[in-house]
Amino acid sequence: MRAAVVQINSGADRARNLEVAGDLVRAAAAERAEFIVLPEKWPLLADGQTLSEGAESLEGEAISAARGWASELGVHLLAGSFTRSTGGMPTNSSVLISPTGEIVATYDKIHMFDVEAGGVEYRESDHETAGDTITAAYLGGQRLGMTICYDLRFPELYRALLDLGATLYSVPSAFTAATGKDHWEVLLRARAIENQAFVLAANQVGTASPSYDSWGHSMIVGPWGEVLAEIDSGEGFACADLDFEQQAEIRAKLPAVRHRRTHLFKEGTPNGS
Repeated sequence: MRAAVVQINSGADRARNLEVAGDLVRAAAAERAEFIVLPEKWPLLADGQTLSEGAESLEGEAISAARGWASELGVHLLAGSFTRSTGGMPTNSSVLISPTGEIVATYDKIHMFDVEAGGVEYRESDHETAGDTITAAYLGGQRLGMTICYDLRFPELYRALLDLGATLYSVPSAFTAATGKDHWEVLLRARAIENQAFVLAANQVGTASPSYDSWGHSMIVGPWGEVLAEIDSGEGFACADLDFEQQAEIRAKLPAVRHRRTHLFKEGTPNGS
């Protein structure tokens, strides 16, 4: 399977964001990508109030456009994430779309980014509701574990997705420059190595109002932990071939995922004091 990660500098101009995303999806498909991943908040990246006011349903402009691109190009498309209207507080939702334009799966971001980074305080929980469902979906004979940005710091989620059969993970992100310079690649490669899986991380890049500064460096990481493709700065995309036969060989020769003694961790019975 040939895959691509798309990197965008989204902002509050929805029309511009959709135009750039569409152009980059088409360009990646022209490079024979069969599975394309867009970043977090690709249709609209702005302050919490603007995001809430601009929330859309699955039938809205952004996902309708993404479904059109997928069917037009005959590709699997991970429509990054968008602010989804729910009737109450919105969710940060990732959508997997089939080559016929059908919605295969939707994942609502579980871990809210309520942190201080680079002198900026982020409070996602003030304007978004956390999801409560772990989501894995079939993708061209493989199993995709769906995550979003801050989820990357919680390896237990990736283990749970591994137990659901994940052979690859999607990580649409708006990972900050303040944390990204030290943590982004390290965490992506760690999740790939420990789960012996492909990790496809499409990140935002550059600045957006009011105080977003995203790290970029979108990349595809292989199950041995090697960076297969990367775009460091600017808008664009990176492609790589995902060799699932090689992945199976890695899992067979170094069977760490089979050596897990999960019953010991689930019992929670400490020994000693």
